[in-house]
Amino acid sequence: MKPFLLVLSSPSGGGKTTIARRLLQGREDLGYSVSATTRPIRPGEKDGVDYHFLTRDEFRRRVEVGEFIEWATYNGEWYGTLREEVDRLFAEGRIVILDIEVNGARQVRTSAPDSVHVFVLPPSAAVLVERLGRRATETPAKRRERVQLAAAELAAVTEYDYVIINDDLIAAVSNVAAIIEAEGRRVSRQRRLIGGIERLRQEVIEEAARIAGG
Repeated sequence: MKPFLLVLSSPSGGGKTTIARRLLQGREDLGYSVSATTRPIRPGEKDGVDYHFLTRDEFRRRVEVGEFIEWATYNGEWYGTLREEVDRLFAEGRIVILDIEVNGARQVRTSAPDSVHVFVLPPSAAVLVERLGRRATETPAKRRERVQLAAAELAAVTEYDYVIINDDLIAAVSNVAAIIEAEGRRVSRQRRLIGGIERLRQEVIEEAARIAGG
């Protein structure tokens, strides 16, 4: 099967990162593209595992030389997908999961038209706001800004191929897995299919000739 990009987007707190991690735990055919960011590293995070943490100067330099498939600003910081990360995983034959925001997903649609885009919705506004409020280090003004940004992101849902509601994590993971299975069976992704069909066609022709010959 030809590998493809699977884009997961949601408002902050929507659950896309958790879903991505659960999928990666259960499937060897998936790979996770670690994003680059300029935001400060948080307690418990590791460079190269959670993110590639870059200075703004380094991030800008990489943008200028074309090292990003997509990049966007979010909540005052820069985030992006490094081309080398995706190429490495494709070389291993893996479907690549991108956990990115709406603006980045728009760039991916342009650079990779065969990518698959899934938007993860929270079950309700109350749940989303409650999840956004769990980060105790943020000021009320910062939380309000993130809630406003979430409202703007929700307007982009119709740009996506699929939408799922994350009201039950196990069901949400299962739904995304089903999307992966269906997309992997597209004719355009089946590298060996054309040759196999031609062999089957020839066998059918030979069988028809045999029947006709009695």
